[in-house]
Amino acid sequence: MPKVTEQHVLDALRKVIDPDLHRDIVSLKFVKDVKISDGAVAFIVELTTPACPVKEQLQQQCRDVVMALDGVQEVNVEMTARVRKSMSAADIIPDVRNVIAVASGKGGVGKSTVAVNLAVALSQTGARVGLMDADVYGPTVPLLMGCGDEKPLTESGKLIPLERHGIKLMSLGFLLEKGQAVLWRGPLVAGTVKQLLADVLWGELDYLVVDLPPGTGDAPMTLAQLVPLTGVVIVATPHDVAANIAGKSVALFTRLNTPILGVVENMSGFLCPHCGEETRIFAGLSGEELARQYEVPFLGSIPLDPAISASGDRGIPSVLALPDSLQAERFRRIAGAVAAEVSKAALMDKELTGTAAGGEERPGTDPESG
Repeated sequence: MPKVTEQHVLDALRKVIDPDLHRDIVSLKFVKDVKISDGAVAFIVELTTPACPVKEQLQQQCRDVVMALDGVQEVNVEMTARVRKSMSAADIIPDVRNVIAVASGKGGVGKSTVAVNLAVALSQTGARVGLMDADVYGPTVPLLMGCGDEKPLTESGKLIPLERHGIKLMSLGFLLEKGQAVLWRGPLVAGTVKQLLADVLWGELDYLVVDLPPGTGDAPMTLAQLVPLTGVVIVATPHDVAANIAGKSVALFTRLNTPILGVVENMSGFLCPHCGEETRIFAGLSGEELARQYEVPFLGSIPLDPAISASGDRGIPSVLALPDSLQAERFRRIAGAVAAEVSKAALMDKELTGTAAGGEERPGTDPESG
């Protein structure tokens, strides 16, 4: 029987291509700890995110190409993940690997609902996720996450985030009295955004999702200047007015040298609660057309379903309240698409700096080491 070596295994695994990064998993150094014993081969594949939507597909491909080698009788593939930093660590939040802002050109497009469900969907994959409500004029995250009446504790002069549904949360809404209006001008808004970042004990996070106020004002500009954002998710509805204003958000973040991770189309069509059929009711520019117009990725669409707002009113994100629904499936798919774009940003940063994203040294500099 031919003797199988580690080199044989690595050469076989070069046939497995990551569909998002468009490189083989060996050159990406995803393959770890190859062990061979009496025809049994075992190894680890370490992906860049636990939210990888094609994890099972990659696992099966790995098993198939190695099993095809002469002398191999058994293959054990363990799939793990380690989220890379997409940019150099920011002093203001050094333990946060990626900051994902969720923005919209105008209010009323469901931006906060998208941000909340995106954060929960990422957390469901096993990622460590935080959610910061930077919408200082209309903080809704406390209500959508079911903790509107709670107040954060402090430790060593810093705020301890609340936790709900596996997510670390911070919002100005936790610090205001019920019904209190925020009547602030630009400098106060900018200062508050900075405090919600710097004066909170976020701990180690793979993703910090930031719900921005609508528009192109002080909060988004402050965030982009304070923190090296991994990128921005733009939320729009299929109205020409909404699409036009969303385009201004794309232009703003482009001018601030912040990557656009993609466009999410909310309220894409009415989902009938009786028959389940989705009917398009708005005739404006679709999210897919908007993304194509600005040459950014289209991340997916969410139907207009009364159940989404009803679950949000109860403080339970719809991916949790209705896990088997179409909208929950769409949110999970969008989370996978966002994670894929973040991984691309990490790879680009690594290639630009010559090290792993975030300046980390990746184990095994020898490309043959996996």
